[in-house]
Amino acid sequence: MRAAELREPGRPPVVADREAPVCGPGQVLVEVLAAPITPLDLLCATGTSYFGRPATPYVPGVQGVGTVEGRPVWFATPAGMAPGDGSMAELAVARAENVVPLPDGADPVALAALGLSAVAAHMALTWRGELAPGERVIVLGAGGVVGEAAVRLARAAGARRVVAGARSPAARERARRAGADVVVALDTDDVAALAARFAEAADGPVDLVLDPLFGVPAAAAARALGPGGRLVNLGSSAGETSPLDSATLRSRSLRVLGYTNNELTAGQRAEAIAEVAARAADGQLSVAHETVPLADAGHAWQRQADGAAGGRIVLVP
Repeated sequence: MRAAELREPGRPPVVADREAPVCGPGQVLVEVLAAPITPLDLLCATGTSYFGRPATPYVPGVQGVGTVEGRPVWFATPAGMAPGDGSMAELAVARAENVVPLPDGADPVALAALGLSAVAAHMALTWRGELAPGERVIVLGAGGVVGEAAVRLARAAGARRVVAGARSPAARERARRAGADVVVALDTDDVAALAARFAEAADGPVDLVLDPLFGVPAAAAARALGPGGRLVNLGSSAGETSPLDSATLRSRSLRVLGYTNNELTAGQRAEAIAEVAARAADGQLSVAHETVPLADAGHAWQRQADGAAGGRIVLVP
């Protein structure tokens, strides 16, 4: 079979012929239809993540969409986090508990682009953040896959007002297309100035901030929260620390909550994938993505790593 093979940490994979995988106990064979290049794939492949240096060579791809005995499925693998191969190949193996049935007719590329990023957005908003209809929401990093999905999901959940924060002009345009009422430019490190922008855009006290960034944007957005407001953090691309001030937290009795997909049970994850698939099928959920042949995996990998892609790149055999 053909597969993207990562031979050296820190370098793009090389497409090569490999032996087809053989299932072990508790595993199933998946015919891969679509495999996204995700931030987790890129991180693991550097060899500098908290998972340690991966055993090379290996096939990257922590998730994908394919078929098992002709039935459409979403599946996850530990590629890059533990020894073994992932989804960026014509065939892959996955543990049975990491395989989720999908409805017939599901778009494999669109669902691969959404994947666990949309799961994170959905669960951080509804499960961790307890979003209720009629609430005001700020979504930071709204030009990324998690943020773009969160804007659409918040709108579908009946949010009264959705304010998006994004850095680049292209990211702000993606947030607008996703349905944000107002898009705030995250182009300053002045917390007070940025907080004023959020307050004006929200047009009232904010109930929930979804934060994949942390750093200055999180501190500024927190100042727009009303009494009892919640900030759910699920990333740190703007900084590992944030200048959140004690007066803001205490004066409004704010809640700052952490979220990671890693805390989900297999059942919770399966339910979330099913919800994402349903929202995608009825047109309420999508994210910007590109489809690239598996044969061009090396170049696509570099473009995704450099931020030069027009959204999430999805490889197809």
